[in-house]
Amino acid sequence: MEIKLKFHDAELAAMGLERHGAWIDLRSAEDVQMDAGDFKIISLGVSMKIPKGYEAWLAPRSSTYNNFGFIQTNGVGVIEDDYCGEKDIWGVPALAMRYTHIHKGDRIAQFRVINQMEPVELVTVSQMEDESRGGFGSTGVN
Repeated sequence: MEIKLKFHDAELAAMGLERHGAWIDLRSAEDVQMDAGDFKIISLGVSMKIPKGYEAWLAPRSSTYNNFGFIQTNGVGVIEDDYCGEKDIWGVPALAMRYTHIHKGDRIAQFRVINQMEPVELVTVSQMEDESRGGFGSTGVN
């Protein structure tokens, strides 16, 4: 599978992307200082053309919170195959939980490319026939 990649910054291009397992790391394209409670979309400085029928899932790295003290506000970002124009630059919506300073080039996110969901038919029914498990949030309650 070929993915066209454009770096919008020469420094980031020189650093390249690193693959770790099934995920590829992404770096901050800017220096960022945030206080607890601040929100910012942190630029990742890249645009990509994901092949038709695929999408990218963007998530924080496992060390992102420990190292930088922010959470990604949308949990997992979904980047569809038509988000691929010159100005479609990837970013991480970040909410700082403590003061943080992120340096340009810090690895703060990761992505993987997966098949998009096949079309499904949603059928409305008046009652569900299977036994209830106890409602949302009941898993793991003893």
